[in-house]
Amino acid sequence: MKTLRHRIATDTRYTFMGLPAALASFGLVVTGVAAGLGSAVAVVGLPVLAGTAVLARNFAESERESLAGVLGRPVGRPVYAGPPAGAGRWRRTLNPLASPQAWMDLLHAVVAFPFAVVAFVITTVWWAAAIAGLTFPLYGWIIAGIPGVDGGLPQLLGLGTGTATFVMFNTAVGALFALTLAPAVRAAALFRAAPAQLLLARPVVENPYDLHAYGTAHPAFRTAAHL
Repeated sequence: MKTLRHRIATDTRYTFMGLPAALASFGLVVTGVAAGLGSAVAVVGLPVLAGTAVLARNFAESERESLAGVLGRPVGRPVYAGPPAGAGRWRRTLNPLASPQAWMDLLHAVVAFPFAVVAFVITTVWWAAAIAGLTFPLYGWIIAGIPGVDGGLPQLLGLGTGTATFVMFNTAVGALFALTLAPAVRAAALFRAAPAQLLLARPVVENPYDLHAYGTAHPAFRTAAHL
């Protein structure tokens, strides 16, 4: 039961927090790319694109951190090429654009937004329906007394009329949503994680202390940092 609660909490947090993060990355990256491409002819747009690539990389790193918790396993980190030795200031400024992964990060910031919206909606609907249904006996009799309700959905389905029927039906619906909450939220989390798995993650390497594969966020580095 504790594991199930932890899974529901992790998936819910991932989908709920994913929407504002996806909205921020989508807005900033699209604005940066549009500004950079629009002024690329004047050269000044290239540093803007490079800065946007760095911003997208930061969002991608945060997404990998969250993705590892959802998948329950480490997520491989791609290698970002550094500037060549002796590179000038201009070359170092534009270096974030030299790595193929930079363009994957930019693409993820764009395509992940609709996935985050759908996952957020599914999670919100299931949680709201489960909570509202399970607590319906506390306030359902008030709704049943509102003029015009006329038995509501139970009456339309031929289940009868009356306050007791109305309350019991809606409570049963809430219980159904509560029973299916775990798989529904899990499906939403995996749906939201799909673009990140495709564009941001890499296969896990054998050496758990490979900085390029995991980054400093891997538990092995956190442990080593205290030794």
